[in-house]
Amino acid sequence: MGAQIPGNLHVANDVLADMVGNAALECYGVVGMTAPTAADGIAKILPASRLRRGVVVTTTDVGVHVELYVVIEYGTNINTVSQNLIDQVSFVLKEYARVPLDGVEVHVQGVKVRR
Repeated sequence: MGAQIPGNLHVANDVLADMVGNAALECYGVVGMTAPTAADGIAKILPASRLRRGVVVTTTDVGVHVELYVVIEYGTNINTVSQNLIDQVSFVLKEYARVPLDGVEVHVQGVKVRR
């Protein structure tokens, strides 16, 4: 068995954003992540290397607050996909990162037919 090491573990918000982005893409109905500001009103799907830009992680007194900016697949139930995202992200942060969670918000930036 490993020895206990005294101290505190801090996980950077960027690392959490990477974990959240990857978890989100595994959810059924999610086509991709988008940047929070769609200046021209058209949500552009981010490449896999830039998923972090579609996730905003902030730290509050209660814990970590996550906002996801996603494009979902046409024909899926927006409410169901959003709830699955919240559940998946909550699970990843609680079980793998072991961080207290203040909440998860899903912002659907667009709907797209998956090709």
